[in-house]
Amino acid sequence: MTTRSGTAVAPLPASTHRAHGSRLLPLTLTALGVVYGDIGTSPLYAMRECFFGTHSVRPTPENVLGVLSLIIYALLLVVSLKYVVVVMRADNQGEGGILALTALVPGRRGEPGTSSRLAMGRPLLVALGIFGTALLYGDGMITPAISVLGAVEGLEVATPVFSPYVVPITVAILIVLFAIQKFGTHRVGGLFGPIVIIWFATIAALGIMWIGRAPQVLSAVDPRHALRFFGSNGFTGFAVLGAVFLVVTGGEALYADMGHFGKQPIRLAWFALVLPALVLNYLGQGALLLRNPAAQHPFFLLAPSWALLPLVGIASVAAVIASQALISGAFSITRQAIQLGLVPRLEVEHTSAREIGQIFVPQVNWALMVATVLIVIGFGSSGAIAAAYGIAVTLTMIITVLLLYVIMTERWHWPKPAVLAATALFLSIDTAFFGANALKVVQGGWVTLAVAGVLFTVMTTWRTGRRLVAERLTARAVPLQTFMALVEASPPLRVPGTAVFMTAQPTGTPPALAHNLRHNKVLHEHVIVLTVSTVQVPHVAANDRIDVQPLGYGLYNMRLQYGFMEDPNVPEALLAARERGLPLDVEDVTYFLGRETILVTRRKGMAIWREKLFVLMTRNAMRATAFFRLPPERVVELGVQVEM
Repeated sequence: MTTRSGTAVAPLPASTHRAHGSRLLPLTLTALGVVYGDIGTSPLYAMRECFFGTHSVRPTPENVLGVLSLIIYALLLVVSLKYVVVVMRADNQGEGGILALTALVPGRRGEPGTSSRLAMGRPLLVALGIFGTALLYGDGMITPAISVLGAVEGLEVATPVFSPYVVPITVAILIVLFAIQKFGTHRVGGLFGPIVIIWFATIAALGIMWIGRAPQVLSAVDPRHALRFFGSNGFTGFAVLGAVFLVVTGGEALYADMGHFGKQPIRLAWFALVLPALVLNYLGQGALLLRNPAAQHPFFLLAPSWALLPLVGIASVAAVIASQALISGAFSITRQAIQLGLVPRLEVEHTSAREIGQIFVPQVNWALMVATVLIVIGFGSSGAIAAAYGIAVTLTMIITVLLLYVIMTERWHWPKPAVLAATALFLSIDTAFFGANALKVVQGGWVTLAVAGVLFTVMTTWRTGRRLVAERLTARAVPLQTFMALVEASPPLRVPGTAVFMTAQPTGTPPALAHNLRHNKVLHEHVIVLTVSTVQVPHVAANDRIDVQPLGYGLYNMRLQYGFMEDPNVPEALLAARERGLPLDVEDVTYFLGRETILVTRRKGMAIWREKLFVLMTRNAMRATAFFRLPPERVVELGVQVEM
């Protein structure tokens, strides 16, 4: 399974999420390659932006120590305390991420989320979760661009001859990266962990080397340097927080990828290797700036001249791994959004027969490729892209805290003082970072906000439109009880075989069933009214998936439930139902679907432009036949007109 970021790996059953003994170290190694690529490549550009970026300060000794102190405590408070210690407690059957967190929000009466509708009666909280999801797509566009471009820019440090070729090389790497997505990542996934270990060992060693040359940099662990930094620089010091925030981008990945490995491997990797390596490298860059304040590329200048090109090579590989993580995560977010009814059905290809989490969504992949390439060409440098980076992630982090507040109070029932203290601490830090990043909106931050705004509109339009369609169909549907009374009063001719009528309204008679009886005057020997729904948990146990209610006269009302990390498979479910005693011949099943034609009207519902957008999405949605894995030769579609 794959979440916000990370190369997909074989999903673990809930019972194996607690990694013990011999499994802990292999899982930790794999987690390094999946989870930490994003945050691990931040040293490429974070310190540079603090002192040579759009909103920066002069690299004086006082400022260097102040910025380093801010970086150290950002890593400790935002990543270590907030995400690793607190947020990772909010697991949805072992899964994490903004959608999983939104699905945990109790409904209006406090009931746990088990409906396909997210948090009934909590529209504001659901809207926040949807907007956070939209923001992550913006992150998925920016991260590959800034990571790969920041790595390739190391060639300029080696020799200015490469300067005209930095952008073309970056674009070529990104195009190849997106082009190979359709082949899956399972063939190279095993290499990611060792490569990332080499990366962290390298940046730690470079940092230690320079700390030895300027050991006074170690005094940055004193938080008073951070306080003095704000006192000396005022508003400029506040603006630098936008660059400091770059060191914690990728923190969401720790929570989002929790379902891959469990909490222990992620926490072990963070505290044993990633955090020490990052702190040592940032301290090393600070030591370099103390010795050479004019070093505009402090990361690459850490290396001796003979090691510069190898460092550029391993940095490029690490950046590709970080990019791969965000791309795979975008696929997983899309699948979750489809299952939760936030976006139309899209084609989802499984790239591995063994590992269910390895998926490929063509439309998302090519859209991300075009957006990422345009960002690289449009901005031209990682420094310029850094101006657009951050605001989307800070908003996502704020939304995470707000949703977490509800979870802490209504699910965990923590003491109110403890909840308020934790929320106040996290929210004050996140809002400070957001305020600093908001200063960069005109420099490029508007890009991710615009993307998130468009996607939020698409998601809410689809969600509202599907609700309105369901209401219209329910309003004119004949209740099943009434239909059964008609069958009992005037038994129709029965023909051999099984007919499955799929519907989204389990209490109403599917229009296709009513039309079939009205026009053909017959019923099949066995008739199944089938409803497929997605519940707000990642996975549904096999025993809980199928619910069958006999209605009499060979008619059955069947409900199938899937988690938002699962793909529906109706024929497979029917086989399981037959094994439980449902009388049907799976070799003689006909599936009846209603094909809806949406008519834009001025009835109360959505604005005309949103109705037209909904119609456009409906026409381009993946066919239900493919989505539910129905055999096409056994499907009969009957047209239904619905006025919006």
